[in-house]
Amino acid sequence: MTPRCLIDVELTLRVTKPGKMVFSVAVADRAETEELLFLNSFQTSGPGFVPEAVEFEHRTRAHIVDLPLGEYSVRYRAERELGPAVPEKLTGADLVTYTRPSRYCPSDRMGGLAMARFGSLPNVRAQVDAIVRYVAENLGYVIGAGGPNDDAIDSLLEGQGVCRDFAHLCISLCRVVDIPTRFVAVYAPGLSPMDFHAVFEAAIDGHWYVFDATGLAPRQSLTRIATGRDAADTAFLATLGSEIEFLGSTVLVTAEPELPEDDGTTLIALA
Repeated sequence: MTPRCLIDVELTLRVTKPGKMVFSVAVADRAETEELLFLNSFQTSGPGFVPEAVEFEHRTRAHIVDLPLGEYSVRYRAERELGPAVPEKLTGADLVTYTRPSRYCPSDRMGGLAMARFGSLPNVRAQVDAIVRYVAENLGYVIGAGGPNDDAIDSLLEGQGVCRDFAHLCISLCRVVDIPTRFVAVYAPGLSPMDFHAVFEAAIDGHWYVFDATGLAPRQSLTRIATGRDAADTAFLATLGSEIEFLGSTVLVTAEPELPEDDGTTLIALA
């Protein structure tokens, strides 16, 4: 049986000021089957509100929808095949974009630490592996840790964080030593507790490969949602003039027939 990823997501929210909002919950590579519905609290099915689809670099998709006052349920269902991916090539634009500091990855303020620990290692692969080990050893994974405005330095000083904080710190340290590195929001079968997940990709020998200092889910099972400089580029929900109360989310992602094993040492490309 071909390995498959099954995705079932529901977000609930209350619109207190009407206007547009953007959702990034659809997988980057169009799934074999998928359905995205925006329903008000009185609907259980039907066409609902029709969003505008927007395409970004690296196959990232977002959906913009204009909702009036009320309570809404956003439902996304998808199924896609899992399998070895062809590593994406590093472009010149990638090289420029993903070695620069960004909002949550202030690599320009972390030069001393990164250069002292990783600058003299023999090659890029050794540097990335050492950075992943360093972050895994120096951050504790604590659900609910940190805040929405914490950057990589905040997480390092606090000594704890969630998946986005692990990714931000790895990205920041890699960029100091001129390794192009980008943030990826993913669906992660095997993650416990289940939620949206964040990992990072580093460019090694001119191609992108995925790494995860949390080690919470096998990388072979990950499904890309959105790619960017950091979490500011990949939020699953953002307002565009509207105001909302976020009421909750349910994320259920499974792999069939079973989860793959990840020894943590193999270079793996993210589809």
